[in-house]
Amino acid sequence: MSRVGRVERTTKETSVAVEIDLDGTGRVDVSTGVGFYDHMLDQLGRHGLFDLTVKTEGDLHIDSHHTIEDSSLALGAAFRRALGDKRGIVRFANASVPLDESLAQVTVDLSGRPYLVHSEPENMAPMIGSYDTTMTRHILESFVAQAQIALHVHVPYGRNAHHIVECQFKALARALRYASEIDPRQTGIPSTKGAL
Repeated sequence: MSRVGRVERTTKETSVAVEIDLDGTGRVDVSTGVGFYDHMLDQLGRHGLFDLTVKTEGDLHIDSHHTIEDSSLALGAAFRRALGDKRGIVRFANASVPLDESLAQVTVDLSGRPYLVHSEPENMAPMIGSYDTTMTRHILESFVAQAQIALHVHVPYGRNAHHIVECQFKALARALRYASEIDPRQTGIPSTKGAL
């Protein structure tokens, strides 16, 4: 069974092409024009063992917002497509990942219902190079909206903004990997409703 999702999204602001293979080996080929975001997508693919391709051309002459937002929406939609009917998946998972002084705790339910709970240290630096750190929450909101999952991300402590953001993506990758894996004991849809 192939669990690959492909999405192309074109607006007046961006052109995005995303492909994700949930049963990959962590092969990543991303190019959005936003260096730090590319670095985070690389973490997502490699630590989730997803084969991930993201190619985005956006209106970076304005700023990176539309490029990051539209890429995240397309990634969420591709992830949802790759899951198919979700037959046999584990469904729930959590992961805690440290990065030096920072810790991220991520819990996910591939529920079919989009919901995000997100917290990170309030004293975080506003920028990582040209990356606006407020975009991290917006990336997750956009991904959740299209992936249709419940996602809880909590960073109880951390000092370095780069570490705070990066450990979130690493923990997200692991949680998504575990939740989307096929459970050999689960033959149906993991829900008492019979649908996710």
